[in-house]
Amino acid sequence: MAGMRRLELAEALQLGPGWRHACHALLYAPDPGLLFGRIPLRYAVLMQMRFDGRLGFPGGFVDLRDGSLEDGLNRELCEELGEAAAAFRVERADYRSSHAGSRPRVVAHFYTKLLSLEQLTAVEIGAPRARDHGLEVLGLVRVPLYTLRDGVGGLPAFLENTFIGNAREQLLEAIQNLGLLEPGSFARLKISAPP
Repeated sequence: MAGMRRLELAEALQLGPGWRHACHALLYAPDPGLLFGRIPLRYAVLMQMRFDGRLGFPGGFVDLRDGSLEDGLNRELCEELGEAAAAFRVERADYRSSHAGSRPRVVAHFYTKLLSLEQLTAVEIGAPRARDHGLEVLGLVRVPLYTLRDGVGGLPAFLENTFIGNAREQLLEAIQNLGLLEPGSFARLKISAPP
């Protein structure tokens, strides 16, 4: 992830007071649906359109003086996604990675949380009533985890959007590590490098 260095969580938590911590979560659920009756959806993965027009994951800055990273992340999820986010809790076991950038001095912590499709749908339905909807968050979007016959539509086209920070790389890493695509299809994707 260009301009960012990967840290172990313990190392990230030892950074001095000049560092800010941001936590974000990829929420996903198994989805047995078919697009147009023939394209398997496999999983529903949520991202959000941010106030700045870029795609990212729900979450935000947390203050370690107020509790754990996960406490701060769960507070942010409720603010951005609404009361349906209180039906689950992102825990330390959901932690995936930490990356630090030198300017500004921010360390980004990334989590993935497996939900039921009913929980994920409840988040989507309730999000427009969340405190930060229309302010920090302009809306939710599902990531298309398929490639259409033209080789461009679906995930390849989605990845051409503008993402905040290293959200694009976090998404790709999670898709691959969690096995969210059909076996072998990740290798067949023609994914351009981030700008």
